[in-house]
Amino acid sequence: MLIPVVLSGGSGTRLWPLSRELYPKQLLPLVGERTMLQETVARLAGVADVGAPVVVCNESHRFMVAEQLRGFEPPPQAIVLEPIGRNTAPAVAVAALVALGRAAPAANGLVEEGDPVLLVLPADHVIRDVASFREAVGAGRVAAEQGKLVTFGVVPDRPETGYGYIRRARGEGPAYPVAEFVEKPDLATAVRYVQSGEYFWNSGMFMFRARTYLAELREHAPAMLAACEAAVAAATRDLDFTRLPPAEFGACPADSVDYAVMEKTTSAVVVPLDAGWSDVGSWSALQDALPIDAQGNVTAGDVIAEGATGCYLHSTSRLIAAVGLADHVVVETKDAVLVAPRDKVQDVKALVAQLKAQGRYETSLHREVFRPWGSYDSIDSGERFQVKRLVVKPGASMSLQLHHHRAEHWIVVTGTARITRGEETFLLGENESTFIPVGTKHRIENPGKVTLHIIEVQSGSYLGEDDIVRFEDRYGREGSST
Repeated sequence: MLIPVVLSGGSGTRLWPLSRELYPKQLLPLVGERTMLQETVARLAGVADVGAPVVVCNESHRFMVAEQLRGFEPPPQAIVLEPIGRNTAPAVAVAALVALGRAAPAANGLVEEGDPVLLVLPADHVIRDVASFREAVGAGRVAAEQGKLVTFGVVPDRPETGYGYIRRARGEGPAYPVAEFVEKPDLATAVRYVQSGEYFWNSGMFMFRARTYLAELREHAPAMLAACEAAVAAATRDLDFTRLPPAEFGACPADSVDYAVMEKTTSAVVVPLDAGWSDVGSWSALQDALPIDAQGNVTAGDVIAEGATGCYLHSTSRLIAAVGLADHVVVETKDAVLVAPRDKVQDVKALVAQLKAQGRYETSLHREVFRPWGSYDSIDSGERFQVKRLVVKPGASMSLQLHHHRAEHWIVVTGTARITRGEETFLLGENESTFIPVGTKHRIENPGKVTLHIIEVQSGSYLGEDDIVRFEDRYGREGSST
């Protein structure tokens, strides 16, 4: 059995302002109608003998990940929640332990015993040639079943200084022994690498048996393995999630699969991958991964361009009008606009660091924030007031909660709401409203079959999202403000 391990823990700061800490790039539909996470799972459909995936994600992303994977067959056997990021090596170790049945049991019992082959896939990659990807997976599986640790090396189509490289040793293929891993080179060195035909881009995708990987960790990173074993042993079930304990997992050293294992093992092999791969690590990389128009532009949303060439122009809520612009990136969201030359987009990460240092919310949240029950959009605010648009999915319910510093006034725009206010429970129809005083327990439910839209007007001395005391919550968020 082949078990996909989908790593969905990244933050994608280089694709700000679309990608944000609590809504990262893998959860966005950047290259099609499906999100990158959904595309990652979907491309496994043609691979033989594939079992249910193990997904590892940030605890803050849990409901979006679960919602985006709803409807896929087979559904994930586990969605493992990391309380803190520890890089890829611990994430894969935890997934290997789960795949071996050492985590808390799922609703249908433990996963297959034995020693499954794990296919480790970051959730934020673009692969245009899915047939070639599946062919490479087949070649890697043969080597993995023989006890090798497989990495997939992307066949380079240009000198690239933004990626690490893998040099293959002599061999017959399709799985070549790894001669060495090398860091990101300068341009002259990258040219030489590409011309030699012996070097591949390091994709960050791997394949190996679960027990083989854990044995390598035991030899090369024993403290990491011990911490992961302790975390999995103490893991708890929370709805559809496997929650790792913060103390045990937080004690784990942080490192990548490459540094912890692949660069130290004597069993590493590389399988060439020529499948239109991109890690979408910058706006220019995303532009290169998408179809261009006659002027070399990529546009999304409401965009008008006159005399613009070689640009990426992305609008989410307003018109972008570009005149005479060349080789630029313009990305508009409801609360931020990015403008940058294509050759400077790698500096977006530094820009995000500046915003974070200033305590700006735009690094972590969009103006529209998604919750398991729906979403809210802060459409206006000022001194002592804030106006939000609430969207509640059919059958969904907010938590029973109260606020110490704000009152709320709700107006139903469409749908029907079931309201709990103190000891009262009543229905509100369209164009009806109610008032929630400070300190009063309250809840909104959508008992209907159509989406509920509510305008919420908040007033008070403090309007922060952390002024929430939860008493009951069907999504397991008691004591949390997220």
